[in-house]
Amino acid sequence: MSKVLIIGCGGVASVAIHKCCQVPEVFTEICIASRTKAKCDKLAAELAPTTATKITTAQVDADKVEEVIALIKAYRPDLVMNIALPYQDLTIMDACLACGVNYMDTANYEPENTDDPEWRAIYEKRCKEAGFSTYFDYSWQWAYAKKFEEAGLTALLGSGFDPGVTQAYCAYAKKHEFDTIDTIDILDCNGGDHGYAFATNFNPEINLREVSAPGSYWENGHWVEIPAMSIKREYNFDQVGDKDMYLLHHEEIESLAKNVPGAKRIRFFMTFGQSYLTHMQCLEDVGMLSTTPVNFNGQEIVPIQFLKALLPDPASLGPRTKGKTNIGCIFTGKKDGKDKTYYIYNVCDHQECYKEVGSQAISYTTGVPAMCGALMLLTGKWNTKGVHTVEEFDPDPYLDALDKYGLPRPRATTRLWWTDAGARQPPALCGAGKPVRGAAAPPAHPLLSAGRSPAAPQRRNSAGGAAAHRLPHPAGAESLFQL
Repeated sequence: MSKVLIIGCGGVASVAIHKCCQVPEVFTEICIASRTKAKCDKLAAELAPTTATKITTAQVDADKVEEVIALIKAYRPDLVMNIALPYQDLTIMDACLACGVNYMDTANYEPENTDDPEWRAIYEKRCKEAGFSTYFDYSWQWAYAKKFEEAGLTALLGSGFDPGVTQAYCAYAKKHEFDTIDTIDILDCNGGDHGYAFATNFNPEINLREVSAPGSYWENGHWVEIPAMSIKREYNFDQVGDKDMYLLHHEEIESLAKNVPGAKRIRFFMTFGQSYLTHMQCLEDVGMLSTTPVNFNGQEIVPIQFLKALLPDPASLGPRTKGKTNIGCIFTGKKDGKDKTYYIYNVCDHQECYKEVGSQAISYTTGVPAMCGALMLLTGKWNTKGVHTVEEFDPDPYLDALDKYGLPRPRATTRLWWTDAGARQPPALCGAGKPVRGAAAPPAHPLLSAGRSPAAPQRRNSAGGAAAHRLPHPAGAESLFQL
C-alpha cells in the first residue's frame, strides 16, 4: 500500500521499524537510512525473515539537504519518517518540500551549535518575546506551515509519547471529558533501573541539554520561567511507587497553550533520582554539558559530544533495564457545569518491551507512537495540510492504534497508596474528602490543595497498561497540584 523512508537507526527508530514491519498491509515497503549504513543492514537482516514488508537500506547524511533530496527522489516514498536527531528536522523538512512528500518526526527542532551567531540572534529575540529560554521550540518548524499547506503536504510534529501521546490525551480529554479545561499537568515517570552509576535513556546530548535547562510553565496567558530543577514534588505512581519529580520545560506545553487556549495553567513534571541529579550537576559544573567547542591537544572537540561517546549507548540498555514507566496527564476543568478532575496514563514494562523488540521502554514508548502517527498519515485518517502537532488531529483513531500495537488502554487499574510522614493514606487521585467533624484533618498529600484531605480509596483490579480515572473535582480546591 505504501512506501516509507525512515531516517534514523537508533533505539527509537529500531522500535518504530519493528512496529512498521508488524503492519505490512500498510507499510508495504520501507527504506532504512542512516549515516552508518551497516546498522541499517544489520536491522534489515534481522527483520526480513519475520515480515512481509520489503526492506531496503541506504546511507545518508541528514545534515545535508542535497543528500536527503537525492535519496527521496531515488526511493520515491509516500512519507518520510524523521527519527534521527532534532538537529536535522529542518534539513529533512526542506528536502520533503523540494520533493513533494509528507513529513513526520518525534521531537521539535533544536540547533546543534548554539553559538552560531545567526541562530543566536533569533534565539535571543524569541527569549525576550516569548519568555522562556530553552534552546528547543516550535517556532522554527511552525514557520514552514504556509509552505507545506501551499504544497498540499502534511508535516506531523512530535509523534512520540511526550510530545505525542500526551497531546493526544489532551485532545481526547477536550473532545470527550470536558467542556472547558482549566489545568493540565503532564507527569513522566521512569521507574526503570539499568544498573549503571550514570546513563541516559535516550540520546545523551539531547537528554542532558533538556533537563539542565531552566524550567518553565504556562500560566494565565504567559510563560513563567524558573531555575532548573527548582520545583520538586513527590508522587506515588501506579505500578512504580514513590518518586521525586521536577518541573521542566517541555515542547508540548508550547503547542498546547496554542491549541487549548482556555487552559489557565500547563505544566510538565519528570522524575529523577538523586544520583542522576548529582552526576548531572557535577558534569555541568566542570563544563561537560557545554556545546561550545574547546581545543584539546590541537583538536577541536565539543564537551557534550565527548561525554556522549563515554556514556553507555541508550540502545544497549534494553537487556539491563528492569521496572516500568508511567506517563500521563491530569486535567481539571468543567463538564456540564460541574467541576471535574480526570487522569489518564500509560504504564509500560521495560522487560516486556525488550522481549518484544529488543529495547527498553523509553525507546518503546516513543517508537510505537511514531509508527502510529505514520499509520494515521498513510491511511488518510490525518490529512490536514500544513504543519501540525498531534493534538490538532482526531485523537480517537490514534489512541485506538496505540491500543492495538503496544500501548493499550485497559479497562481496569489499581491506584496505589501514597505516604506522608510515614502514615498510609488513600490515593490522591480519588478526590478530597471532608474531615471528620470535631477531629483534626489528616495530613494533606503534598500534591493536594492545602487544607484538603484525600478521600477513601476506590480499589479496582489491576490490568496494567494505560488507565483513566474520572473524578469529581473537590469544591473550592484549585487543583491537585500546587506550586
